[in-house]
Amino acid sequence: MSYILCIETGTTTCSVALGNEGGVIGYKDLSDSKAHASQLSILIDELLKSLDFDISSIDAVAVSKGPGSYTGLRIGVSLAKGICYALGKPLLAVESLHSMVYGISEFLHNQEFLNADIYCPMIDARRMEVYTAFFNSKFEPIDDVRALVVEPDSFDEQLKDSRVLFFGDGASKCKSVISNQNAIFIDNFEPSARFMLPLAIKAYKDEIFEDIAYFEPFYLKDFVATQAKNKIIPGS
Repeated sequence: MSYILCIETGTTTCSVALGNEGGVIGYKDLSDSKAHASQLSILIDELLKSLDFDISSIDAVAVSKGPGSYTGLRIGVSLAKGICYALGKPLLAVESLHSMVYGISEFLHNQEFLNADIYCPMIDARRMEVYTAFFNSKFEPIDDVRALVVEPDSFDEQLKDSRVLFFGDGASKCKSVISNQNAIFIDNFEPSARFMLPLAIKAYKDEIFEDIAYFEPFYLKDFVATQAKNKIIPGS
């Protein structure tokens, strides 16, 4: 078994989890955007102590690479790098929106909402802007991550032919301006380090390791916010 410590700090949630190929062994979530710097290392220590697990026994550290909060991502990546460097373990990077898609299945407990055609996780950016991407019903990405200014017609093309599931802390911005019977909104979903595990395990098995010295989070800070105009359908 390969034990992976997962760290998620890209949003208001500060979260850590430990797991292996058999699933999540334990996790801790803290919903406080101002607590990342002071609480992250404490959460890790508390988690490992509760599991009677020595940090030296981990095989890798996985960290959310973004997009998301600039400060939060830097805090998570810095600590992940420090652990990897000190223990001589590989660093894994997990795309934040992709892990959210894996998490929505667990969050909804396989309810009918999972019959959506397109999954649209959203991370709050600023004003009416979100970080988002589209995924098909197999939870595979079908377009690139982008910074998007939400407007009433932003998803007209997708909603014309497909049921779209919007979730994440940025989805409320869509809910306030989009009215369409094919639009499904899920409230109260928060990212968690435990949702990172499937992608982290795959990266570890495929030996997709990051350079500890040079790895930087995916801030999207150089991206210009755009509007969704291209039609995206499942399987495209």
